[in-house]
Parts: sequence; structure tokens; C-alpha cells
Amino acid sequence: QVQLVESGGGLVQPGGSLRLSCAASGFNLELSNVGWFRQAPGKEREGVACSAATDGRTYYADSVKGRFTISRDNAKRTVYLQMNSLEPEDTAVYYCNAINWSWNYWGQGTQVTVSS
Repeated sequence: QVQLVESGGGLVQPGGSLRLSCAASGFNLELSNVGWFRQAPGKEREGVACSAATDGRTYYADSVKGRFTISRDNAKRTVYLQMNSLEPEDTAVYYCNAINWSWNYWGQGTQVTVSS
């Protein structure tokens, strides 16, 4: 069975940090482009960070550049999103995604709330 399971979300103060994890199983993560997306109530889902399967190049939304870092550990079959200098505007449900020519998988999401 295919699974993407996010974890690491929670409540954090503005300026704080969180590290999200996405554990993958049931498919080859190495052959997947991976990414993190987020969606706040009443807003469109937006891409946050992506990493290409071919060369590992990373891409970030302007709103998170310099603050967020996407990475992966294929041996651990896990994708990470390190989030620093968090702002209230970062509050959303964060989803991980793994996609290639053969599949497009989504996790269940993890809530991140940035508030004092």
C-alpha cells in the first residue's frame, strides 16, 4: 500500500521553527519529484517547496525563500521541510506530494499554527 504520512506540525510562536517530516512507503521515493504544499481556510492551495527527482534542484515560493528548506533522505524514505522564522501567515495545513510520470501521491496533511 502507498502511504505518505506527514508529522511534525503543531503550534509555534512567531519567529520559531518547525521541522515537518513525510514518511513514504509503498513506492520508490527516489523516482519521485517531491514537494510541500499548504492550504489555509478560504485560500487556494499553494506550492511551498519542491525538489526535482532528476538532479535534486529545489524551488521555493517567494513567500518562504530564505526561511524554508526542503530536503529528502532516500535511505530513510522521508521528505523534510525545515521551517524557520515562522510567521502567522504560514499557518496552514501542510501536505507532502510525490509525483512522477507514473504516480501522483498526497499525504493526509499536518496542521501548522503560528501564533503567540
